[in-house]
Amino acid sequence: MPPSTSSSVTLNINGEKHVLSVDPRTTLLDALRERLDLTGTKKGCDQGQCGACTVLVDGRRTLSCLQLAVAAEDREITTVEGLAEGERLHPVQQAFLDLDGLQCGYCTPGQICSAVAVIEEHAAGWPSAVTDDVRPEAGPPPLTPQEIRERMSGNLCRCGAYVSIVEAVARAAAESPGGAGAPEDVTTAGATEEAAA
Repeated sequence: MPPSTSSSVTLNINGEKHVLSVDPRTTLLDALRERLDLTGTKKGCDQGQCGACTVLVDGRRTLSCLQLAVAAEDREITTVEGLAEGERLHPVQQAFLDLDGLQCGYCTPGQICSAVAVIEEHAAGWPSAVTDDVRPEAGPPPLTPQEIRERMSGNLCRCGAYVSIVEAVARAAAESPGGAGAPEDVTTAGATEEAAA
């Protein structure tokens, strides 16, 4: 008998443990979609370039097409299916619906998972490439449209729903604990920046 090429892995997904026997080369994306029928996470480029497969691993954004399932063992994995509380949508999901932050919807699960992480990263004071003052004591920078666009730049939308996506992230951030200010302030700032450009 040839040696087995399968590994047993325990994945903690959306608060539930799943024990799978997988080829060690199986990506987290394929384990989610093909083995657990969690098809909210999308396969886009399968090369880590489009962001459609974004999930949260221990609260951080992860491209599941580049993450091996065995490397995610015993970590907290959250997919788009695990964001809502029962029938109540996550504030980011609700903002995407309210503000039409989608068109075809294919990239939307990845966009939403990224936005959840973006809001938490911003609240924790993490700077981005466009942050003016990166000193820790400066605290979170204003969550301007430019900041949101930079922080969400790893997620592509082939339909071009970016304006509404930025507005949805701004609204969800404003409504989160320690929010970034009223969404009107953010969208007005974006209009002013674009008019000045």
